[in-house]
Amino acid sequence: MDPRTIQEVVKKTENSQVTMRHIEGVPLLGSTCDAWDSIYGFKARGDDILIATFPKAGTTWMQEIVDLILLEGDVEKSRRAPSFIKVPFLELIPLKPMPSGVELAQTMKSPRVLKTHLPINLLPPSFWEKNVKAVYVARNAKDCMVSYYYFQKISKSLPDPGTWENYFSTFLSGDVPWGSWFDHVIGWGKAMDKHQILFIFYEDMIEDPMREIRKVMKFLGKDLSEEVLENIKYHTSFQAMKENPMTNFSLHPNVDQTISLFMRKGTVGDWRNHFSVAQNIIFDEEYKKKMEGSGLNFRTEL
Repeated sequence: MDPRTIQEVVKKTENSQVTMRHIEGVPLLGSTCDAWDSIYGFKARGDDILIATFPKAGTTWMQEIVDLILLEGDVEKSRRAPSFIKVPFLELIPLKPMPSGVELAQTMKSPRVLKTHLPINLLPPSFWEKNVKAVYVARNAKDCMVSYYYFQKISKSLPDPGTWENYFSTFLSGDVPWGSWFDHVIGWGKAMDKHQILFIFYEDMIEDPMREIRKVMKFLGKDLSEEVLENIKYHTSFQAMKENPMTNFSLHPNVDQTISLFMRKGTVGDWRNHFSVAQNIIFDEEYKKKMEGSGLNFRTEL
């Protein structure tokens, strides 16, 4: 992308007001709501691969893993474009002249890797009609909340999160872009029986990346050597991705990393540095109420 284009987008973003509206009760960016017909009517292809997550659950990490598996470990090819260009973000409507996720996807050859943060009930029906494979990454809600708070601080496309105290309540009530973490993970978890969905826990990826990379490889129908898998593991490590301009969002026009880094910590348990004792009690009570009977077991520390 032309640097002048990036500057133009940044300039426009700084002067624009981020609005939020709702689709079926789910808070989404106003620009997404305005283009909802084209997003919901998106035409999936049978060989598409969808990466679905609640925001800040390891999305970019999984994008790189999937991309490198499909490229059979070819790192040079994986650096053909920044992650936010090579994996279209389905429901994102950035400021012009950047193309929307739908427009970007329509120009791509198959097989396409696509990304979404949409809850299961808002996913375009063509994904299920075409029996598309989806990899869902789920991260424990406490770390998700902290990571999302910092991301909302640096993203010019999202509303300002305000103070941590206010954000804690906002997140817990589901009044953040893409809605309730609880509804999101439960909805996608329930859909595993009906669709081709590989459900991966972020904490498992941190604990044993090789094991989880193998799961993804098998799910995608690939058979790669140990050497190739080791290479993929190395190039998708937090440190390697933090140093790679194609994955660290340093080229993204709408992310201000002078406040906080996009690749901030990538750990399990950072919530302990942010939650007060009272917040932790409130959170655990809400969590128990919402997650009972979901069959999903999250770890908040390793």
